[in-house]
Order: sequence, then C-alpha cells, then structure tokens
Amino acid sequence: MRKLKLQMQVSIDGFVAGPNGEMDWMTWTWDDALKNYVSELTSGIDCIVMGTKLADGFIPYWAKVAVDDSNPERPFGVIMTDTPKVVFTQTLTDCPWENTTLARGPIVNEINNLKAQDGKDMITYGGAGFASSLIQNDLIDEYHLFINPTAIESGLPIFAKLDHKLNLKLVHSIGFECGIVVMCYRNE
Repeated sequence: MRKLKLQMQVSIDGFVAGPNGEMDWMTWTWDDALKNYVSELTSGIDCIVMGTKLADGFIPYWAKVAVDDSNPERPFGVIMTDTPKVVFTQTLTDCPWENTTLARGPIVNEINNLKAQDGKDMITYGGAGFASSLIQNDLIDEYHLFINPTAIESGLPIFAKLDHKLNLKLVHSIGFECGIVVMCYRNE
C-alpha cells in the first residue's frame, strides 16, 4: 500500500503560516544537503495531493519555473510539473491545470482509494487547512517537518483539529547549515 507523506515548513512555535497566510518567516536559503534531502524524498513519490488553495499558487508557480531555462530551480520545477497531482475541492467542477485530477468525495475515502492504487508513495505540502484535515483523519503515514529557526507568535497550526492522541515514531532528525532541522516521524 502506498504511503502519504507530509513535507511542511513549521516555525519553532508550531505554525505553518502567519495569521493571514504569511510565509515571510521561512528560511529559503537552503544548503545543498537540504536540497538533496528534498530530492531524495521527492524521488520516492509519483503523486502530489493538495487542496484548492495551495493548488492555485503551487501549480502555476512550478509550471513557470519548469520552462524557465535561466531558473536554477528548473529541474525541480519539471519534477513538480510532471508529477501527477490530485486536487481536493468542493468548488471546482472543471480542472484548470494540466496533469491534475480533481477529487470531490470525502477525504478519507479519496485518500484511501489513492493509497490502494499501485505506484510509489504520495506527498502533500499542505496548505494548513488541508494538512489539518489529513492529520485529523489520521491519513498521514510519514511527517517531514522542516523546523525553521523562527518563532512567529501566532499563525496557522496544523495539529489544532486533532481530537485524539497521535503516536509518532522518530525516524530521524537532521540539522542543516541553513538552520532548518528536519524531523521525520512515522505514524504508528
């Protein structure tokens, strides 16, 4: 059965975005070791799942990067563009993006159907509300939390909807020169 992995940047005080979705606190000066970590994580997936809010910015951004020969992120942009995506929506009836399908059913049923399909693992990058729903419904198999060396005081959490104890097992913890510590946990 395929696993669903979450990769998400988190402030040291537990927020994934500021109160209005601000992301200006995130560390983006990633060193090569962190870039390699992300490349290895991405090489083991063949599907990206996300909510509509994230898709609106994520898919067009990486599509532009993928065709910009001068952008050093182009190889990663190609991967993000070429990897099939499933966007969870209650509002869209037609899909505006290439290489993307829409999921409109209950999140638990849709994710479990995706997990039962043949293929590599899947990954999600959020956003906050979508990740919260996945966590609340115990659908994340592996957490890759990129802990940023910043406290932002208030913002959008991803564990706030959790209404039960979540037992996780530490797989590894890796500190990077840029200040980010990746905490990888497996859902037990």
